This record gives sequence, structure tokens and C-alpha cells, in this order.
Amino acid sequence: MRLKSLEIKGFKSFADKTIVNFDDNITGIVGPNGCGKSNIVDSIRWVIGEQKISKLRSENLDSLVFNGSKTRSASGLAEVSLTFENTKNLLPIEFNTVRITRKFYKSGESEYRLNDVQCRLKDIQNLFLDTGISTDSYAIIELGMVDDLIKDKENSRRKMLEQAAGISIYKTRKKEAKQKLDATELDLNRIEDLLFEINNQLKSLESQAKKAEKYHEIKKDYREISIELSKAALEGFNLTFKDLTEKQEIETNNALKLEAEIATEEAAIEQEKLVFVEKELALQSMQYAFNELEQKVRTKEGEKILPFNGFNI
Repeated sequence: MRLKSLEIKGFKSFADKTIVNFDDNITGIVGPNGCGKSNIVDSIRWVIGEQKISKLRSENLDSLVFNGSKTRSASGLAEVSLTFENTKNLLPIEFNTVRITRKFYKSGESEYRLNDVQCRLKDIQNLFLDTGISTDSYAIIELGMVDDLIKDKENSRRKMLEQAAGISIYKTRKKEAKQKLDATELDLNRIEDLLFEINNQLKSLESQAKKAEKYHEIKKDYREISIELSKAALEGFNLTFKDLTEKQEIETNNALKLEAEIATEEAAIEQEKLVFVEKELALQSMQYAFNELEQKVRTKEGEKILPFNGFNI
């Protein structure tokens, strides 16, 4: 496995896109103070997953993004990519060329990419797990780490030798396994607590189940009795309906008879009215004839009276 290139854009002092190709002829990067050599080390640490901002000599993530200058505007993105040659398959991946990328936007979003495919930090860490490359690896030594090695601060020399011998990876795996065992033990304790609580609730649930079963039996009996009562009530309603229907027929027949009698009586009354009218008309004719006779009688009586001619003197 060999580092082929480093690509930096918008990270700290690297405003422009900068590509450092690590060919066979390159043994180091030199330059005057303040040219950004330490920023190159920081970028390498950052892209392989460094999470402590203090290790990157910054105060926060925003300070990792190029903040601008008098002649250049600020960048909105910090991006670093490392490209490795994997012809010997030291990295557990099927590609001969492996490119890892880390991006951070000033909006707060960040992402990791493996061969231009979005991935997790855990995927990057697992990729380099057996290679000795990590954020706390002595494959990347800062200026301050040299003093720590000389002074053997926090047993740093032993850690470096263990990493060189390949022992640190087993310690890391042992630590992860112990953490998993501790988590499993906590889960087991939690399971025991849950079993205890479940056993306490079983009696209550059993009692509730019996009550529910009894309820269903009572409900079934109630349903059957309700059906029988409904049938009985329906039969009673049918008998009552039959009686009422018979009474209605009788009353209907009586009503029809009464209507026929009323019609007959009304016809008789109409007939009598006609007779009365005829008699009234005859009476009027007789009255008229009587009036004419009376007038004639009066005329005759007037003719019998002598006329008065006055007195002769």
C-alpha cells in the first residue's frame, strides 16, 4: 500500500485546489515557516477521521474552512482527499486504487466518501484498521509528538513500539470486545430485570386472562339468551300483528258497510230533495194561478159596483 496523492481544497490556508503527488522521487515536503506544512499534516489527520479539534490546532470546525483574506473571498467548503495504491490488497477492498474524501460545509453538514461513494466514519476506520494508519497512529508524527517521545510522556514510547510491532490493533480489538462484553452484560442484567418484572406481571395477566375468558363465556350466554328473547318477542309481535290485522279487516268491512249505508241514505235524501223541488215548483204554479184568479175576482167585484155620477140640483 502506497500513498499516491493528497488533494486539499478550502482547508485552512489552502484556498485553491492543491494536489500533492507522492511519486517515488518525493521523500518530503519542505518550505519556510508559515507556508502550510503543518496544515498538510492536519489535513491528513482530518481526512482519516480525527474528531478532536485541538489535535488539528483549531477552535471549531468552522475554523477549518478557509476564512478569506484581503484579496480572496471565504470558502464555503473544506475538502480533503487521500488516494492510495492498493495493488498488494493490504486494504480490505477489491479496488487497486482507494480514494477517501472528507467534506465539511459551513452550513454544518459533513460527509465521508470512499471511492466517491458516501460512507460512514466507521467504514473509514475499519478500512485502515490493520494498516497502522489512524488518527492516533505514530505513522503521522507532529512536531510536538517528538518531545513526547523523548520525554516518554504518558508512556508514548511503548505505544509507538506496540504500534510498530502490530500489537496495538489487538489491544484495540480487545478494548472493543471488552466494551461489547460490558454492553452485553448490561443487556443481560436488564433482561434479568425484565424477566423479574414479567414474572410479577404474569400472575396479574393470568388473572386478567381468566376474567377475559369468563367474560367471553358470559357474553356468549348473553348473546344466546338475547337471541331467544328476540325470537320470543318476535313471535309475540307476530301474534299481536295478526290480531291487529284481523281487527283492522273487521273495522274496514264495517267502515265499508257504513259508507254504503250512508251513500244509500244520501241517495234517498237526494231523491226526496227532487220530489220536494217538484212539489215546490207545483206549489209556485198553483200560487201563481191562485194569484191570477184572485185578481180576476177583484176585477169582477169592481165591475159590480155602480159608478157615481154626482148630484143633480
